[in-house]
Amino acid sequence: MRRHTFVLSLLLVLAVVLTACGGRPQETRLRMGLLPILDILPFHIADQKGYFEEQGIQVELVPVKSAQERDALMQAGEIDGMLTDLISIGLFNREQVQIQVVAIARRAYPDAPQFRILAAPGSGIQTVQDLAGVPIGISQNTIIEYLTDRLLTASGLSPDQIAIQEVSAIPVRFEQLMNGQIQAATLPDPLAQGAIAGGAHLIVDDSRYTQYSQSVLAFHVKALREKPDTVRKFMVAWNKAVAELNANPEAYEDLLIEVGRVPPSIQGTYKMPLFPQGEITSEGEWEDVVNWLLEKGLIEKPIPYSDAVSPDFVATK
Repeated sequence: MRRHTFVLSLLLVLAVVLTACGGRPQETRLRMGLLPILDILPFHIADQKGYFEEQGIQVELVPVKSAQERDALMQAGEIDGMLTDLISIGLFNREQVQIQVVAIARRAYPDAPQFRILAAPGSGIQTVQDLAGVPIGISQNTIIEYLTDRLLTASGLSPDQIAIQEVSAIPVRFEQLMNGQIQAATLPDPLAQGAIAGGAHLIVDDSRYTQYSQSVLAFHVKALREKPDTVRKFMVAWNKAVAELNANPEAYEDLLIEVGRVPPSIQGTYKMPLFPQGEITSEGEWEDVVNWLLEKGLIEKPIPYSDAVSPDFVATK
């Protein structure tokens, strides 16, 4: 009888443990792949302030060194969501719907660009027209190449005047620009502002063409299907963190330097950009990305807006 009671007790304990590890808590857990860029600040604020915990969810921040590493984790099912861009969304969904945008994380504003096309110090390049035929350091088949094309054509260059050079690693691109190994490059802020402080010359940035620049929060469709309430709670925490950051930007200058790749030359003077709240990619913005992907032969057929963007989570308060 005692042996029978012991076995039942043991089975009960095991059931509790298994439930704790693989039951409901698993449904409230999210793993997010994050590059070391300014755009991820709200993740860290929500984590440090306990906003995820307030919502009863667990959010693991998974650091990655490159977009390729992040995308590989998503492809393998190792992360549920990520901060990414619209080019990545298109490439993921070219054959079947895998990930969807749930909100805009950051976008360019008239007083706060995200990306800048710069000329090397001492290059003598002063205008967009001076860049005709000059190789520009970029990362091919990425948001960087898309923006380079769009900013230059909007500023008067024809597509056949735009020359590019593959320099995929952003820190390497920065160093080669500053050393004069390449004559021009497209860089994200705040690194681009650091380059200007070091003598690089601004040619054009996306503050004049804000419709082309945005980073987005995206989740695998499996996570959206199986854990919709958890994603909604994540967005509550995200929105709270964004509101906190926008209201008190100076309080997070140290965090910005820690995770945002702020060059030493502008630490203490770089102005924190505004982060959008409750915004989602428009149909026009998505259609332009699709057209570019088709032009480059990166996708074979148009991807409908409804396949790429899920508006069901963005307005979560």
